[in-house]
Amino acid sequence: MPKKQEDLFANKSKSWDMNSKRVQNAKSIAELIVKNIKLNKDMELMDFGAGTGLLSFFVAPYVKKIVAVDNSPSMLQEFESKCNTFACETEVVEKDLSAEQIDRVFDGIISSMTMHHLKDLTDLFNKFYSMVKPGGFIAVADLDKEDGTFHSDNTGVYHYGFDREVLEEIAQEAGFKDVHFDTASTIKKPERDFSVFLMTARK
Repeated sequence: MPKKQEDLFANKSKSWDMNSKRVQNAKSIAELIVKNIKLNKDMELMDFGAGTGLLSFFVAPYVKKIVAVDNSPSMLQEFESKCNTFACETEVVEKDLSAEQIDRVFDGIISSMTMHHLKDLTDLFNKFYSMVKPGGFIAVADLDKEDGTFHSDNTGVYHYGFDREVLEEIAQEAGFKDVHFDTASTIKKPERDFSVFLMTARK
């Protein structure tokens, strides 16, 4: 049994959705997912690093069910407290994908701003591949490479954004094809602007 990880988001979960930049970012990512992926009301998706459900909320009207996976119990508690406002079925699973596996398959995996919290990306994409049905998809969004100033506190941050070409290679090595990148949004901060990409790929 892996050692229980400290909930780094325990003090942030209640106010997480109050940040309008965060809401706008999730909305922009969701709109691009809907534009780039043919979603339908028979689909069951996993939202990896679902947090309080910002991305799930905007994708929910297009699918049958979203399974929210996160290793932060406090974030998932917030997700559950409002999931009756989501336009699809929901389920919550507390798991740390850096240490554990989920023995289920989904029509697709969506994710927003979570990958930079996982050290081993090769392991993560191999797990993604095993959890997606043949013909299924991943649609993951995160920061383009940055200088480490995006977060005011880099505790639990393993990557200062990502090089798109490196990520494409990791995804292809895991077995994914049709890897595609788009810029989903730009987060403006006092020190500089940070671009966020959406990476889509198929099994």
